[in-house]
Amino acid sequence: MLNPKKIAPDLGNYLAGFADAEGSFHVSFRKRKDYKIPLKISLCFNVSQKENDQVLVSLFKKELQCGTIRERKHDGVYSYEVNNFNEIQTNVIPFFKQFGFLSAKKKKDFSKFRQIAKLIQEKEHLTVEGIEKILKIRKEMNNGGDNRRKYSDTQLLRILRDYMPNT
Repeated sequence: MLNPKKIAPDLGNYLAGFADAEGSFHVSFRKRKDYKIPLKISLCFNVSQKENDQVLVSLFKKELQCGTIRERKHDGVYSYEVNNFNEIQTNVIPFFKQFGFLSAKKKKDFSKFRQIAKLIQEKEHLTVEGIEKILKIRKEMNNGGDNRRKYSDTQLLRILRDYMPNT
């Protein structure tokens, strides 16, 4: 578990500022046949460095003590991402609670992200009603983000209701 109080304030604020501009919090759904319900919900924090320099993304990985770094071969962009729920809960959320954001948009997205994490922690994502709450909150993040989604909210709810017809 990350203790953000052990991170130097200048460094923590620098990373939070970079994430304020270049980072994102998002929630995705994937169809899965091997889950209790037919959808897997994934929370993810990511930040990218657009230059051929992975120093900054490596700094995120070192200070947050989790995550993965990837390089896109076609353009040399390095991305740092955390999509493990436990690491989101124990490292990413505490870090950004400690260091925060200046922009209203990122503050809002992070608040919504935390609300969804809490619903998942409380196992509400295992019910249709819980998924509906998550979808409603997610719609308020990242300017809606609907145009990039593989499944619409209506499609996701149909998948769930077909699987759980008595709800």
